Amino acid sequence: MELTQLEYFLAVARMEHLTKASESLSVTQPALSHSISKLEAELGVPLFERKGRNLQINRYGTMFAERVEKILKEVERGKQEIEEYSNPNSGFIHLSYLNILGVDLIPHLIREYQQANPQITFKLSQGDKGLILVQIESGDSDIMITSEKPEGETFEWLPIVALPLYLVVSSDHPLANQESISLKEISGEPFVGLKQNCSLKDSLLARVHHMNFTLASTYDAEDLPTVAGFVSAGLGVSILPRTAGLELKGLQWVKIQDKGWIWEVGLQYKKNRFLSPATQRFVSYLKEKYS
Repeated sequence: MELTQLEYFLAVARMEHLTKASESLSVTQPALSHSISKLEAELGVPLFERKGRNLQINRYGTMFAERVEKILKEVERGKQEIEEYSNPNSGFIHLSYLNILGVDLIPHLIREYQQANPQITFKLSQGDKGLILVQIESGDSDIMITSEKPEGETFEWLPIVALPLYLVVSSDHPLANQESISLKEISGEPFVGLKQNCSLKDSLLARVHHMNFTLASTYDAEDLPTVAGFVSAGLGVSILPRTAGLELKGLQWVKIQDKGWIWEVGLQYKKNRFLSPATQRFVSYLKEKYS
């Protein structure tokens, strides 16, 4: 059964006249008649009662026509969607990003891009690093903006911004008045950490291990704003990037003297995966902007 057969059948079902249907379809009457006969043979039942050149649809034809009409509408809808998605000037970009980046970086990127490309539509998802990685792996998102360059050869990576990390303490903490500090000075301090799947956690643990000192983790929060809130309340110290959404009242940001304490944010997407023309164009824009 072919799509053309269904289109021919529906035209005949609506007009109940072979000649008129063949003219509307721009096919010969014998070709149309053959297509209908072939369809009936495949279904095993007649779809029309024949009266000369006129055809009267029967109950089998009526039942089948209802289904075919829905099928053809869905096919047409699918073609329209593909055309919309594949148009580099008016398509869709499926982008996932870390929660904390939705306060500042992502809105600015989208606004700047849409000012030059107003017909582009962004389909956005946000979450922790584990969640947005699942969205990329499953194909629900095409690209993501996350932190830390991935290991291995599975993903492409484009650095976008490197944010300095700060020691964060409450305003009444003994270290609050220091302009800068070596992190070895906070060894043993109550530390507000992060649970798994938060992108900053692995980075912090690796750096702390390299410096050969320990963090006395007292609380593990779900996300960075919660960490900032706990520190502001005097429940410990932490290490955070200074971004919008984290600068709460009652926090002091102390520069870290030790080298390498930055939080790298970048674009990540799977190698060898098809990207829509609109997404490819956005990736090219980011490469030109940040390379």
